[in-house]
Amino acid sequence: MKKSSIATEVAALRQMTTQELLKRYADVFGEGTLTRNKDWLIKRIAWRVQALAEGDLSERARRRIEELAKDADLRVIAPKDMIDESPKRATKTVPLPNDDRLPAPGTIITRNYKNRVVAVKVLRSGFEHGGEVYPSLSAAAKAITGSHCNGFWFFNLSKGVKR
Repeated sequence: MKKSSIATEVAALRQMTTQELLKRYADVFGEGTLTRNKDWLIKRIAWRVQALAEGDLSERARRRIEELAKDADLRVIAPKDMIDESPKRATKTVPLPNDDRLPAPGTIITRNYKNRVVAVKVLRSGFEHGGEVYPSLSAAAKAITGSHCNGFWFFNLSKGVKR
């Protein structure tokens, strides 16, 4: 293969989609890859096309690589035939305990803010204020104040603070 045809093929790689590059990679390397990084695929395919056309590494370079490889881990992912396909143990999701700073669901937390009383109702899965349900006390406090603040601090629910 001439240098101009190698350059033409490398230029064509840049125009390919990721799926086309994955197919081309499999063609030149004889195996697929898990990566979807387009730049990496282009570089690897271009290197392989050039190596196939102009010859691979010299014997001296191969010996040096073998010396270096003796002390290095070459594979990041194990070959598919070595992966254990035995059934995995089932795991059970355990809900996190409720925060002891929060009162029980159904409780209404009140606070004076800018000469008005604001109220937030504690729900099992969030906090209700003004007809809206917020996922966290901080989100409710942000809706009230217009800026981010710690919900426990805003409603004086921090540990060590008497209610």
